[in-house]
Amino acid sequence: MIERVTPTVGLPLCLDELGRWKRGRTYHYVDSAYARAVERAGGTPVYLPLSADPAALAARIDALLLPGGDDLAPPRRYPEQVHFELVPAAQLAFDRALLGAALARGIPVLGICYGMQLLALELGGELYYDLATDVAGAAAHQLGAGRHRVRLVRDSKLAEIVGGEELQVSSRHHQAVRATGPDLCVSARSDDGVIEAVERADGFCVGVQWHPESHGDAESEALFRAFVAAAQPGRSRRTTRTANSAARTPE
Repeated sequence: MIERVTPTVGLPLCLDELGRWKRGRTYHYVDSAYARAVERAGGTPVYLPLSADPAALAARIDALLLPGGDDLAPPRRYPEQVHFELVPAAQLAFDRALLGAALARGIPVLGICYGMQLLALELGGELYYDLATDVAGAAAHQLGAGRHRVRLVRDSKLAEIVGGEELQVSSRHHQAVRATGPDLCVSARSDDGVIEAVERADGFCVGVQWHPESHGDAESEALFRAFVAAAQPGRSRRTTRTANSAARTPE
C-alpha cells in the first residue's frame, strides 16, 4: 500500500552545563510548545540531541526548526550591568553545523529568537549584542509576557503567510539582528526600527525574533502551517504488509 510520509521537523535541544536541575549533571532541554506547534501544523517533531555528526542528523529530516536559546557572546566588553547567559560552546558549534547542513540541503528552516540570530550570522549578518547599549532610543524588548507591535514589509513572504502587515508579538530578548547580510532581507521591524523578522527569497528560510510557538493566535498557526507545508516532499513511502509482518511469527 502507499502510505503518505508526514514531514519530520528537526528540533535541536538546548544544552545545560550549569547544573540548573541537579549539580554535576548535563541536560538537554527545550520548551515543549515548539513540538506542539509543529504537530498542530501537521508535522512530526523530532528532537535532535547534540551529537558528533550533525550533518547526518540534517540528512534525516525534512525541515529544521531552530528554537530560542541563550545569548551569543559579544566580541567586545560590555558595561558590568549588562548580563549575558551565554549559549554553551558545544551547543553553538552543533547548531551552526546543523544549520549549515540544512541550508546546504535546501530544506525549510524556521529560526525563532536565538534561532533567527544564528541564521543571520550563518548567512553573513551582524548582531546587536545588547539593544539598550547598542541602539540609542531602543524600546524595551524584554517584556516577559508583554507584547509590542511589529510592522511587516509589504509583499514579503511573511506578510503573505500571516495575511497582514501588522502583528502584536511577544518580546523576550535583548540581542537582535543588526544587519541581514546578502542572502537575507528584512521582513518585519518594531516601531523603534529593530529588525524583528528576516527571510530568504528562495525556498522557505524565515527567522522571527518573537515566539509564535506560544502565541496561539491565527497568524502564528499560519506561520507553522506554511513552514510544515514547505517541508512536504511530495513523496510516498511504499510499504508491503503481509500476514506474516502483521502478526507475530510463531516460534
